[in-house]
Order: sequence, then C-alpha cells, then structure tokens
Amino acid sequence: MPEWSLSTPWSRSMGLRVPVVNAPMGGAAGGRLAAAVSAAGGLGMIGMGSAGSVVALRRELAVAGAPGGIGLVDWVRDRETGLLEAALAARPRIISVSFGTDFSWVSQVHAAGILAVTQVYDVPGAHRAQDAGIDIVVARGSEGGGHGADRLGLLPLLDAVLDIATVPVLAAGGIGSGRTLAAVLAAGAAGAWLGTCLAAAEESLLPESARLAMLAADSSSTTVTTAFDEALDLPWPPIYPARVLRNEFTDPWSRGESRPDAEQLRAAIAGDDPRLAPVDAGQSVGSVTHIEPAAAVVEQLCAGAAELLTSRHE
Repeated sequence: MPEWSLSTPWSRSMGLRVPVVNAPMGGAAGGRLAAAVSAAGGLGMIGMGSAGSVVALRRELAVAGAPGGIGLVDWVRDRETGLLEAALAARPRIISVSFGTDFSWVSQVHAAGILAVTQVYDVPGAHRAQDAGIDIVVARGSEGGGHGADRLGLLPLLDAVLDIATVPVLAAGGIGSGRTLAAVLAAGAAGAWLGTCLAAAEESLLPESARLAMLAADSSSTTVTTAFDEALDLPWPPIYPARVLRNEFTDPWSRGESRPDAEQLRAAIAGDDPRLAPVDAGQSVGSVTHIEPAAAVVEQLCAGAAELLTSRHE
C-alpha cells in the first residue's frame, strides 16, 4: 500500500482504494485500460463509443475480465441491438449511458443489480437524471475531451450540481494533475472521472500516432467542433460537439485551402494520421508529458492530491 491515503465516503463504499474512475472513452478505454485502472485501486471502465457493438464489447470484456463499469452512448445503444443486454450480462458494478434524454434503460440496469450513471452539463440535467433514478451523476465540464455539451466549466458546474445533488457526484473535465484532482475533491466531488490523462497511457487503445500528438500538444491546443461528426455522417446530436486537438481538418485555414473532404478524412483515420484524423483531448492535455502505465498516472495524481489535501490541514 502507498504511504499516502486518498479516499471519499463514495470510494470506500465502492471498495476502491482511490476515488478515481477512467472515463469510458470510445476508441481508448478498452479492456486493458479498464483492468489496469482497477488494479491501481480505481474503477476501470470499458467504453463503447460511436463504433460500439456487441462484438467489440465482448472482445474487450475478454481482455478485462470483470470490468468495474461499462459506458455506452445513448444513440449507439439504440442502434446496436443487444448492446445494453451484453453490458448487463457482464455484471459490472456500474453502467453509464450518456448523450441522450431517454432514461428507460435505468430500470433495466437496476433490475440487474447494477448502478446507473450518466453525465450532466447543467443543473436542469442533474435534476432530470436524479428524477430518473440515476445512482451516480458525472458533472462534466466543458474542459473535457471528446463529446459533451459545451456549457459550463467544471468548477462552476460542480458547485451548482453539488448544491442540489442527492446522489454521489463525480467530477469530469480538465483533471490531469494532483492539483486539479485535489481541487475537485476539496470542492466535494465523490471522485474523479478521468479521460485525457489516461487516454495516452500504455494500456489505451489509441494508436501511437495519437498519443504522440497528445504529447506534443499544450492546454491551448484543443477546439470544440462538430466538423468530424458532420463529415462522417455520425448521428451525434449537435448539442454534443467534441473537444479535439486542432489539426488540418478543424482549422482548414492552416493549409491555406478548403477543408479536406470526407474521403480524405476516412483515409486519414484508417491510416492513424492525426494531421487530419480526430484525436479527442481535453484542456488538461498539456499535463500529458509521458506515455506510461495507467497505474503510474493514477499514483502520481493521487499522491499529489493527497499531499495537497493533507498539507492544508497542517
């Protein structure tokens, strides 16, 4: 056991050594990352994003063993017959479904003895989630990478949601250091929902080119856009744009010409070329300086947070 200790009532109730959950990032949070985060004392999640399917979930479950959680996209859950049922059959601790307004899935999750989780972006959304029976709310600030409503920064959002919360609230968006983890825990979050800082971990599904692009980026290197979803004809509701690294597709002016077409974009994605392909990243990407095991990332964040939270009481 580490010399430091970091926990919350929620993390202790879940049997976790640290109050950390890896965000179920599509294309990054596979079975290896989920298993590594769980082994490090947090709650490891498998993510099924835009390309989620029963086949993909079963493949990652075979790697993870018994995952702490599974995360689904609402419109993908609706499109992929049997995906929710496959997630339920895996018996994770939690199932997260976000990016939609249909909460009919909550009763199915509860019937299986599993906790229901969703992301919220404002107080009305938090009220709707709680009224629907959600067990854990994720307050996701606009700093976060990947898809999400671009409404409030994390600290104002967390403050407002905690004021009305009747369930545990996890904080998401821009948490990539011991200082930022300490900040959200000191504010009252039950734990942290970590994305970008773990997306570049050794166990992530991201290709090496995407990890290297993250290493080369700083905190000002991201932008919020729907351009990729529109070009690829993905049915993401427009209220959920994606925060990604700026590149030659998001900023066509950088090429001195018009934006590349969908065929060029698909070729770049197939070839793992981050000059055009999307790389989800939040504003904490500047804190990503090494490609290292997820356990090292978790330990560094938690040790740093524990030191800060302890020293303020001394």
